[in-house]
Amino acid sequence: MKKHLSLILLALASTAAAQSRPVIGLSLSTLNNPFFVELRDGAKKAATAGGADLVVLDAQDRADKQASDIEDLITRKVKVIIVNATDSDAIIPSIMAANAAKIPVITVDRSANGGQVAYHVASDNVAGGKMAGEYIKKLLGGKGNVVELQGIPGSSAARDRGAGFNAALKAAPALKRVASQPADFNRAKGLSVMENILQSQPTIAAVFAHNDEMALGAAQAIASSKRKIVVVGFDATPDAVAAVRAGKLAATVAQRPADIGKLGVQRALTIIKTGKVPAKTVNVPVPLTLITK
Repeated sequence: MKKHLSLILLALASTAAAQSRPVIGLSLSTLNNPFFVELRDGAKKAATAGGADLVVLDAQDRADKQASDIEDLITRKVKVIIVNATDSDAIIPSIMAANAAKIPVITVDRSANGGQVAYHVASDNVAGGKMAGEYIKKLLGGKGNVVELQGIPGSSAARDRGAGFNAALKAAPALKRVASQPADFNRAKGLSVMENILQSQPTIAAVFAHNDEMALGAAQAIASSKRKIVVVGFDATPDAVAAVRAGKLAATVAQRPADIGKLGVQRALTIIKTGKVPAKTVNVPVPLTLITK
C-alpha cells in the first residue's frame, strides 16, 4: 500500500513538473533544407537545457501555411513564438496577431518587415554576400562574367545577401553580372535555372548562389555541361562542405544554424524568466566564416 501511494505521488509530481515547463513555439519556413534542420536541432538542445518544451512547425515554404501554424501556436498559448519567415512581408499579420495576444516574437535567420519583434537572431547576411563577392573577385583576378542565383523574392536573406554581393561587384567594374534569377533557395530549381542560364550565356566564370542548395543544383548543371565555372554558396550545410572538400564548390559562407536556433531559444527563455520584452528589436549577430578547400 505504501509503495502504491509513493508511485501515485511520484506520478503527480511528474505531471506537475511537466505542466510547469514553459512552451516555446518555433515556426520554420521549411525542414526540407539541412540548414533549418540544424537550426531546429540547436533550438531543441537549448530548450531541453533550459527546462522548456519546444513545439516545432514546418511551413513547407508556404506563407499561408505559416500563417496557419502561427495561429495554432497562439491558440496553444505558447510563452514565446520564434519565427523563421517564408516571406518578410507576408509574415507581418501573423506577428501582429501574436502581439495582440501578448505573446513575444523572436525572428531567426530572416527578419520581418513589420510587427513588434523582441529579438532578431541572424548572421550578417550583407557581410556574407560581400564576403562571397570578394572571394570570387580574388579567384577571377578581378574580371569575368558572373551569375547570381537569388533566394525567395521578398525574404530578407535573399535581399541582404544579394545586396552584399552586388556591393562587392560594384567595387570591381571588370566583374560583369550577366544573369541574376531567383531559384527560391531550392536545389532542383537551382539546377533548372542554371541549365537555362548556361544555354543563354556562352561565357560564365563564376556563380554566387544565395544558399548552398541552389549552389549544389548549379554545380550539378555545370558538371553536366562540362564547363569550368567557379561556384560559391552560402550556409555551409554538410552537403556543401563536402562538395567544397571534393572541389565541386569553390567555397561556402558558413553560418552557424545550430547557434542561431540556440540563441533564439535562449533569448526566449530570458523573456520568460524576466518578463521583460525589449521595446525595440534587439539584433543578435552570429559570426560568419568562409570555408574553402
